[in-house]
Amino acid sequence: MNERTVHRTVLNNGIVVLVVENPTADIVAARIFNRAGQWVEPWAKAGLTHLASAVLTKGTAQRSSREIAEAVESVGAALSAEANPDYFLLSLKTVSSDFAAIFSLAAELLRYPAFPVEEVELERKLTLQAIRSQREQPFAVAFDQLRQALYAKHPYALSGLGNTEGVQALTHEDLKQYHATWFRPDQTVISIVGRITPEVALAQVEAVFGDWQVPAEPVPTLQLSQPKPQNRWQVTPQDTQQSIVMLGYLAPPVRSPDFCAFKLASTYLGNGLSSRLFVELREKRGLAYEVSAFYPTRLEPSQFGTYMGTAPSNTEIALDGLRSEVERLAEQPLSPEELQAARSKLLGQYALGKQTNAQIAQVLGWYEVLGLGLSYDELFPQMIEAVTAADIQAAVQRYCQSPVVSLVGPAAAVEFNQATA
Repeated sequence: MNERTVHRTVLNNGIVVLVVENPTADIVAARIFNRAGQWVEPWAKAGLTHLASAVLTKGTAQRSSREIAEAVESVGAALSAEANPDYFLLSLKTVSSDFAAIFSLAAELLRYPAFPVEEVELERKLTLQAIRSQREQPFAVAFDQLRQALYAKHPYALSGLGNTEGVQALTHEDLKQYHATWFRPDQTVISIVGRITPEVALAQVEAVFGDWQVPAEPVPTLQLSQPKPQNRWQVTPQDTQQSIVMLGYLAPPVRSPDFCAFKLASTYLGNGLSSRLFVELREKRGLAYEVSAFYPTRLEPSQFGTYMGTAPSNTEIALDGLRSEVERLAEQPLSPEELQAARSKLLGQYALGKQTNAQIAQVLGWYEVLGLGLSYDELFPQMIEAVTAADIQAAVQRYCQSPVVSLVGPAAAVEFNQATA
């Protein structure tokens, strides 16, 4: 972390506080994580975490939405909430002289949100509009049906927005119950980075969070449905100018021994203009408008996939090309030059993602939430360097035997016999 010391403290109520002093610029960034991400949502209440994030900053018992906005904007600060599959996040950034005031406001929002009924209804309408808009976007449709086929009834199956049925059913009381159940000090991680000493930062955390008591009830134990790929051929005819072709596989979670191997496989296959997919399928064969790979970091089983936007007439050829490149990874180990290029690219991007105070605060808190520990920042590059071509080949062989195929495009292009594809 730029060789700066990370100070980790656990308060009496269980809040984990991470502080890095960085006096270079007069900015302090903070991330307040709660382990109440999309994964805790009941299936019938899909979209609960997103709606809570949209309304959290819209009112408390003491302040209206306008008063909150004015308090933030009057000092040029930034304050926002967001939902993630694995956590709920409140982010803030301000100059150091205003940090105490904005941090206190963030604590008020996190601990005492009012979830005003009129704001809930407004954000519900906006969310439903966004869900309808996604249905008109070929990539979003393809990705949505890929996730659902991979994860079945696991919470990762759904878009972060939820679905129409779930969002329509959500109530003000659902939001209050969600907050009362999951927003508690022993589920909270706070990371602070910037022009502030660890002593001052910790004192400010204690001032606004120190009296937050752990509820008598334990954290709920969830029995998540296990991801189980099904209906491996997913097709949605849509009158579009191009076809979206996706292949997806269930892939290892972040704490798996195969995680780093898959990060390198994804980087090699689909990251940038020098990636294999770009060179082989776009540059050499002219098949792709866009082509890439993805492998998000997840606490639960992730997904590894490739996708391409292509001319409808090339849909079947594009599918064969994507499948062939994944199979090639399983059949042929990377050369030493290919492996080193992937390592350099991945580690370079990793380093670039830790430049600002906000980025460092994000990474620190995220590692804590994932249970990886502070040492992971140093361990990750070492683990990437230790991955061999044989490790990548073996990992791909373990996880990438039978893909889920997701196609979106003109009916004549995507409705072909899967047995011949």
